[in-house]
Amino acid sequence: MRKQILKLYFWLNATLLAALLLAAAIPPAQAGVFYSKEEAMELAFGKGKTVDLLSLFPDEQQLAKIEVLAKAKLESPMFTFYVGKEQGKVLGYAAIESVTVRTQPETLMIVLTPEGELRNVYTLAFHEPPEYMPPERWFEQLYKRPLAEMDFSKGVDGISGATLSTRAGLGSIRKVMAVYQVMIKEQKP
Repeated sequence: MRKQILKLYFWLNATLLAALLLAAAIPPAQAGVFYSKEEAMELAFGKGKTVDLLSLFPDEQQLAKIEVLAKAKLESPMFTFYVGKEQGKVLGYAAIESVTVRTQPETLMIVLTPEGELRNVYTLAFHEPPEYMPPERWFEQLYKRPLAEMDFSKGVDGISGATLSTRAGLGSIRKVMAVYQVMIKEQKP
């Protein structure tokens, strides 16, 4: 009987040791960079589409209007859209926005339709712990929502445990939509 107990004891220790070694060999899940710029443009507009840069320089009046609509201060007086085209027809607009969430950056690609509606949001990079990253389904609630309704007080659901990430994401989306509205939509003939 004692021999069987010793065998069981050694077997359990060996199994535990093997499990610990296996766990140590598996790298922890880390967030990081998910897409390159080229991959991002393909996600936004499709493979083989033409992508042009549109650099915008709002004047002081436009800048003030953008900040009111976005409910945020712009860090730079220059803004760049990537304009997806196929045979000269505009497929949509994309902007890449990076912000610090807590202490680490989050980079989103915000894709708008030619009319300025939110079509997609892709997380290109996220350097905070993965559990703080808003899932794709959270962004889906924002699609086709007007800029005026892009607010937690107007029906946008938050995520417990990812409050700062969702606030940062929503702020980036509002900023992109506000720039589009003031610099593109209001400038069209």
